[in-house]
Amino acid sequence: MPRRMKRANQQTRIGLFAAILALLVIFLPPAKGQIGRPEGLYYKSWGVVIGINDYLVAPKLTGSVESAKAVAAALRDLKFDEVMEVYDKEASSRRLHAILNDYLPRKVGRQDRVVIYFAGHAGTMRDVTAKEIGYLVPWDAQVTNATKAVTLDHLKEFSRRVMGKHVLLFLDAPVSDWDVTPPQQLSLEGRLSPEDETDKRSVQVLTAANKGEAVAHKGGRSVFVQVLLDGLKGPADADKNGWLMASELGAYVKQRVTELTGGAQHPQFARLDGDGDTVLVEGKKGTFRSQEPKSDAERIAAATREYDEAFSLLQQQRPAEEALARLNKAIEYNPAYGDAYVLKSYIYLEMLPKLDEALVAGELAVKYAPENPDSHYTLGLVLQKKGQYAQAEKALLQAVAVNPSYTDVYLTLGDLYATDLKDRQKSIQAYQRYLETGGTENRVRTYLESAGEAPTAPQQ
Repeated sequence: MPRRMKRANQQTRIGLFAAILALLVIFLPPAKGQIGRPEGLYYKSWGVVIGINDYLVAPKLTGSVESAKAVAAALRDLKFDEVMEVYDKEASSRRLHAILNDYLPRKVGRQDRVVIYFAGHAGTMRDVTAKEIGYLVPWDAQVTNATKAVTLDHLKEFSRRVMGKHVLLFLDAPVSDWDVTPPQQLSLEGRLSPEDETDKRSVQVLTAANKGEAVAHKGGRSVFVQVLLDGLKGPADADKNGWLMASELGAYVKQRVTELTGGAQHPQFARLDGDGDTVLVEGKKGTFRSQEPKSDAERIAAATREYDEAFSLLQQQRPAEEALARLNKAIEYNPAYGDAYVLKSYIYLEMLPKLDEALVAGELAVKYAPENPDSHYTLGLVLQKKGQYAQAEKALLQAVAVNPSYTDVYLTLGDLYATDLKDRQKSIQAYQRYLETGGTENRVRTYLESAGEAPTAPQQ
């Protein structure tokens, strides 16, 4: 699946900290149950802001703590009741796991809102099934060792355990490969009428970049955070109705960061659980959304919502036809929605095999989203399957021209050269580049060794 579908103290003092933490666990009272509906959207809003510059063993960073403090200030401006700030040594593996595994699950009620922000290193590992898992690197952990890390699986488990109505993760790091689970029904007391969108549970994540991409900085602060903070002040409210939703902010950040970095950085937005949408700024009652969008801004916002829903349906393994209907609606609202054509092309390529329809959608994706490497990658896959190998090569080369670190494209190029175009030298070059950008397929190493070439090591 293309990328858009498809993240302490020092050892001598840890003992004292652990003892203090144990006392807190024993003596802090459990959270009281929340019965019925709050007068507003939430009973309580919780923020946890984590920033790490001065890593103990990992390479040091600049700007993470400053960015995190700016986000903490923004959450307070949004009237969050509790904002916990965790910086440098305080952001140890033990502390972060305690916050996720104990503190928030005990304190957060079912009608609460939770926003977690992390700025620091991220990494990836492969489990015993060769599945790639992303992770966040605490203060006392190594980038290349996930032993102390906060993995995406840890964050998913946290999202299942915490009772909050809306949970939103902002990760100022290149994290991807989220494995989305189907929404779970929540039993809420006092429910006398059907839920509207703001009442439905949701767990959503917005990351600064995709796997392997660098996080750009300007003026000592990440571009992702600059755009995020700007969006929270109002520009992200696409339909200009006074309500700022996480889906609107995600669409705004994705578009602006991609533009400001010249296509080198692609934020990722996904729904991990539920059918709702986190409210960041509450507008007036009755102005939430009109039945049908009227202005250009409303149509673009509606198209984004339809696309996000299609994306979520696929990740929940719902019938592909349902996702396709959403994508067609998105394109009806915004005929120039390039990312919608990318996903539509993929569905026709892999899930509802119709190569002619896949080709049409792929060509429209390239037309309307040439800055998205997945536009060219998906078109290349379609052309390869149709036997148009020269055109496939051209599309795949354009994908890596847009993103020179796109590992999967180099693997496809290597296969194209080795199997279809019978160009041994180019296949070797593509496979070497695949390994240099982090690829781990053993068959590639075997091929190179059989060709008398020493496999290259990944770039650091």
